[in-house]
Amino acid sequence: MKKQGFFITFEGGEGSGKSTHADLLKDYLQKRGFEVVLLREPGGTGTGEKLREILLSKSNNISPITELLLFLASRRELVKEVILPSLEDGKIVICDRFMDSTTAYQGYGRGIDLKLVLKLNKLAVEEAYPTLTFVLDTDNLLGFKLKGDDRIEIEDNSFHRKVRKGYLEIAKKEPQRVKIIKSKGEIPEIQEQIRTLIDKYLKKNF
Repeated sequence: MKKQGFFITFEGGEGSGKSTHADLLKDYLQKRGFEVVLLREPGGTGTGEKLREILLSKSNNISPITELLLFLASRRELVKEVILPSLEDGKIVICDRFMDSTTAYQGYGRGIDLKLVLKLNKLAVEEAYPTLTFVLDTDNLLGFKLKGDDRIEIEDNSFHRKVRKGYLEIAKKEPQRVKIIKSKGEIPEIQEQIRTLIDKYLKKNF
């Protein structure tokens, strides 16, 4: 019987380093002989990439509910087209953002009812629930503001503080799945913390 894959997600605010560490972990696991699929949200499919352009373009003025539904639409396509088939093939899937981003950004950040967000998230992900989630936590709200590459990055600091609070609340509710990694310090040191936790899981389950 083929072994089920392993689903890892990276979360965190803008400029927290999650994309860097997702990529470094992919390289680490591939060198150990695992088949790894690295994805990002929104995106990862033809439809998802088109939705990404709409969602992140600074020229678009999108209402909170529309934003929520577009993120979920992108996620649903990614789950059906890529994540579930990859997990069924026994691969390790790493996703740069997933369902917790919606809870943190649209729930806590935008103020959309959390019960509604949870219900819609469950509809979008089905059984593609992360096994392990790393939240790269930073209280630095300055670095990304200098770039302001997309519509969400340029939100004011009060919005990003709400998002951070959301992530910390998620971690309190699901400590077995969600691990807070402080993103202060050198990249190799932070990555070593992540690898240590991954190695413990793989030793027990692979």
